Amino acid sequence: AANAIIAVSDGMRADVLKAYPNVDPNKVVTIRNGVDVTKFAPNHDSSVLDKYGISGRYAIFVGRITRQKGLAHLLRAWKKVSPEYGLVLAAGSPDEPGIGAEVSELISELQRERKNVWWIKEMAPHHQLTALLTGADLFLCPSIYEPLGIVNLEAMGCETAVLATHVGGIPEVVSDGETGWLVDYDPNSSDKFESDFTSKIEELMSNPDLLKNMGKAGRIRAEKYFGWDAVAKETIELDKKVIAKK
Repeated sequence: AANAIIAVSDGMRADVLKAYPNVDPNKVVTIRNGVDVTKFAPNHDSSVLDKYGISGRYAIFVGRITRQKGLAHLLRAWKKVSPEYGLVLAAGSPDEPGIGAEVSELISELQRERKNVWWIKEMAPHHQLTALLTGADLFLCPSIYEPLGIVNLEAMGCETAVLATHVGGIPEVVSDGETGWLVDYDPNSSDKFESDFTSKIEELMSNPDLLKNMGKAGRIRAEKYFGWDAVAKETIELDKKVIAKK
């Protein structure tokens, strides 16, 4: 039997114990995934925004096109967001044709109505990605499930405020009210979720000072709790405990 099972979040730990009720809870330990805060750090290279023709204030989504990531919900929510705010979508690699077609059509609808919706389909090189994250006022994570949500950590490392869903391990990463805001997700009420997401986007984007403060707090939180030094320290402590029991 294993001396320890590592879960990447308290939520994942709960899922493991639920799936395997015979496992000793004392042997299931949470050590959260981390982020390299030296690589995911503020990058103010404006030439990257120029390369993609991005101008004005904008929010950003980064992720694969899957139902889990909730991009279709975000695109429907964005229809009611003020057109003065731009949207950057660094999204590609649909995992099945249905969601790929749905997302493509929703983006096309927005682009027909607005000039400030930019879709980057190919994976951006790291330097470009951090510049895109840094240049954004707000990072959007509408996922309907995430074991932890490393994309939020990457945005926080770049000093960008986060608006995300209150699901999975996300609340363990995003400190609600401090580094961003969280929106409740009810699978039986997609319309309400999308409406709530719209409202929160509008409220946050209309308050640049709040966004800046959240971004700075996010960077501090990412460094303190999710930097590789912190993760390594927790891992070493667990190793010592396991070895001591042998």
